[in-house]
Amino acid sequence: MSKKRRYAAWGVAGAVVVAGAGIAAQTSTAATTWPAQKTFTGRAFDTCAAPSTSAMKAWHTGFYGAAAVYVGGRNRGCAQPDLTASWVKSVTATGWKLIPLYVGAQPPCQSGSSPEKLTPSTATSLGAKDGADAVARAAALGMKKGSPVYLDMEPYDTTNTSCNDAVLKYVRSFGKTLHAKTYRTGYYGFTSSSAKAVATAKDRTDLPGNLWYALWDKKNTTTSDWPWGKTQYTPHSRAHQYMVNSKEKRGSYTITVDRDAWDAPVAITG
Repeated sequence: MSKKRRYAAWGVAGAVVVAGAGIAAQTSTAATTWPAQKTFTGRAFDTCAAPSTSAMKAWHTGFYGAAAVYVGGRNRGCAQPDLTASWVKSVTATGWKLIPLYVGAQPPCQSGSSPEKLTPSTATSLGAKDGADAVARAAALGMKKGSPVYLDMEPYDTTNTSCNDAVLKYVRSFGKTLHAKTYRTGYYGFTSSSAKAVATAKDRTDLPGNLWYALWDKKNTTTSDWPWGKTQYTPHSRAHQYMVNSKEKRGSYTITVDRDAWDAPVAITG
């Protein structure tokens, strides 16, 4: 979790593997033959630090089917002592689907301080650097080519044109780097700002192919409250963070999570 979102520790219908071909924004700038997209449709959660394998086993009750994990980024808010390749192998063998999340550079106009902020002059180079790092970290965990990596962008003033242009430049560079390495692109942001900037950008070049939007309306859906065009981010390219700070217990393990409605790519492992 980023420094700005540490206060909100992240919160099963089923899973299906479908071909990623035809979703041009996800596969347009890399290899001509992509691994089939692995899609999960159902309820997901995330929390700041990846839970232990014992906790993940206790939590695999059918209510959640996927979990987001923070694979890297200088703005990642928690240490990840349990997040290793062996952890990934273990929890996926239990039946979990995993959602890689990377907390990269944050906007220059964002309030507060972050270990890594982009600027108009560094946006492209920093996006490429962070994109390469995101792929390396995901791959080291056993998340293979064809997997998505979701870039976490916190709220900022999108009416600040210089700032917004710099963010989009960074996002495009990050995504182009992922595509070149045959990883799918995803993006986490807020419907009032960071997600809106991507969803409504007129120039769609190299923008993420999957959008994970934060709208805390407690509605487990990716359709009825989708705030943009009906044909945007279809098929199987949307996720919705609909509830935060949900303290839940399964077995002997209590974790504060955010809840997500998921219909989008998850990591390819195994």
